[in-house]
Amino acid sequence: MATNTNRSNGSRNKKKKKNIKIIIFLVEILIILAMLFVVWKVFKTTDATEGPHMVTIEESDIIINSEVKESLENTQTTNSDKSKDYWNIALFGVDAVKTEQLYKGSRSDSLMIASVNLNTGEIKLVSVYRDTYLNKGNDKYGKCNSAYASNGAKQAMSMLNLNMDLAITDFVTVGYKAVKECVDGLGGVWIEVDSSELEHINNYQLSIIRDTDIPKSEYVPVSETGYQKLNGLQATAYCRIRYTKGDDYKRAERQREVIKAMEAQAKTLSLGELTDLLPKVLKHVYTSVDETDMVELLKNINKYTIVDEGGFPKEDMRTSNTIGSNGSCIVPLDLESNVVWLHEFLFDETDYEVSSAVKECSDKIKADTAPYLNN
Repeated sequence: MATNTNRSNGSRNKKKKKNIKIIIFLVEILIILAMLFVVWKVFKTTDATEGPHMVTIEESDIIINSEVKESLENTQTTNSDKSKDYWNIALFGVDAVKTEQLYKGSRSDSLMIASVNLNTGEIKLVSVYRDTYLNKGNDKYGKCNSAYASNGAKQAMSMLNLNMDLAITDFVTVGYKAVKECVDGLGGVWIEVDSSELEHINNYQLSIIRDTDIPKSEYVPVSETGYQKLNGLQATAYCRIRYTKGDDYKRAERQREVIKAMEAQAKTLSLGELTDLLPKVLKHVYTSVDETDMVELLKNINKYTIVDEGGFPKEDMRTSNTIGSNGSCIVPLDLESNVVWLHEFLFDETDYEVSSAVKECSDKIKADTAPYLNN
């Protein structure tokens, strides 16, 4: 089994905070952490009660494959509160209209892993395609985006860990409004819009308005192609486009594109301007990330930069087909090979050996999908 210090955020001990004063509003890194674009992070609490959208999740509540856990324990430092080399965060974008839908009951149609190298400041983003046929974290197999709908972030993180040999215990979940408010607070983002996207971006704006309480007066059609600044509603609609060449693969790419555009735009604003985003954005965010982690990142905030991005399963290691009652699915041709690639991509870990759990999932996926792929 390969060394695992570089594959997870490790065992992060969550502690309830008492009498916490306002902390600095962290922007650059939280754009990445807040799935599809949330820049936020000033907390103000006057007692031990966490905010309505903050949750403490114990590692014992999340599936972590036994070999992964053992490797983490073998490489644990003497100070268990110290972060590991990498901090991995699950980023979930859900079609939540009501606040309670952030918790569970909504499918995570946007699903990413943000891997932060705490030594170099490099950040890598991996989209996990929503229709990927995987173990959903409960020994049932199907489209991976249904894990969040079943039991929220706990099951969705378990799904990622189980299938990919990760040990993710932190997440950020956002809905449409968080994306919109954040982009508007940044003053918009610069995006290249092509002719195939022009019609869809306007249709999706109207769709979002119908599904939320965003007033129709905020609808501003995008009337031309080219490199241009999009407002919050336009950028959110841009991220939803999937009916062009590239389908859902291209949609995931658009989502990563907007995250990078937000990172660039945030660097042009003052701390005060960024802090003003808090009241509008935080109420639409559900997360396990706490202020202690943010303070640690603030010590060297200028070094954090997105350096690479990708999608899982990898392009040359996947196929797609209708898999019985599951409908159209993306199928990893060999889950083991995809996991080996993922660990090399995220952590520069060569010759990675997958766990017995991943092998079991890989065999099951092949058995379930073979009758449909071989016809």
